[in-house]
Amino acid sequence: MALRIKKDDLVKVTAGKNRGKTGKVMVTLPDEGKIIVEGVNFTKRHQRPNNKQKEGGIIERETPIDASNVQVICPNCDKPTRIEHKRLKNGEKVRACKKCGEIMDKV
Repeated sequence: MALRIKKDDLVKVTAGKNRGKTGKVMVTLPDEGKIIVEGVNFTKRHQRPNNKQKEGGIIERETPIDASNVQVICPNCDKPTRIEHKRLKNGEKVRACKKCGEIMDKV
């Protein structure tokens, strides 16, 4: 499954317990169709002390959410939008905003 969302995109969560939150995409997992968004979908994990971490305890970290539950925020119109792929006259592929039609970046 090809994701239309890339690392460092600003996204808004549209479904689930974190609906309405915004954040930057840290990691994309295209095989699973999931992404990890900064500051969204925290889970707590009980960690024992080991060689890497001297202290144990309860660790909070972001977990993946489904890519279909987020929308990219267009940098031009600042609205959550779907992404379309366009081919320019010179043959170059770009990602564009469905609402305002502005080019976001190259593919």
